[in-house]
Amino acid sequence: MVLKVGVLALQGAFREHAEALARLGADVVLVRRPHELAAVDAIVLPGGESTTQDKLLDSSELRDPLDTALRSGLACLATCAGLILLAREVLDGRPDQRPLGVLDVAVRRNGYGRQVDSFEAHLSVDGLSGGTFPGVFIRAPKIERVGGVAVLADHDGDAVLVRSGNVFGATFHPELAGDLRLHQHFLSSIEV
Repeated sequence: MVLKVGVLALQGAFREHAEALARLGADVVLVRRPHELAAVDAIVLPGGESTTQDKLLDSSELRDPLDTALRSGLACLATCAGLILLAREVLDGRPDQRPLGVLDVAVRRNGYGRQVDSFEAHLSVDGLSGGTFPGVFIRAPKIERVGGVAVLADHDGDAVLVRSGNVFGATFHPELAGDLRLHQHFLSSIEV
């Protein structure tokens, strides 16, 4: 059975995620409206600009359907800004920013610094074979508090990949790494 995987396509690196998933054989749906979300087995929330994505969730009328779907068990891979959308707490968010609270983490936007402070790091990821994974950190959020989630990878003692049930959250950009193993790991975790 071919998995139908949605990629939130409001802003950010959605094309790169869609390409990675398609290379792995998924049927990819770019999600911009609620009816597109209703037709998928899983969703990817890409990196981008979290405050813009937060506003676009409302204008596209996707916030409530996405929240309901995630709380009903929709599998999700959230990267960078996507992780910020799913966090329980955004420590330096706008006053009107409303994270969905699906992952019990507190994050700081651009926690590793500005664009010029972007970097790559070799990450040991629990459940991923084949050596370290190339973590691409671009204006990445920093997880400053971890609650009821499993930490699958860390960098310098800070969690950078977490999981709660079938929801994964990464502070880095696996879609830019040139390595499909994390997307494949996510796909293999989905039960339909």
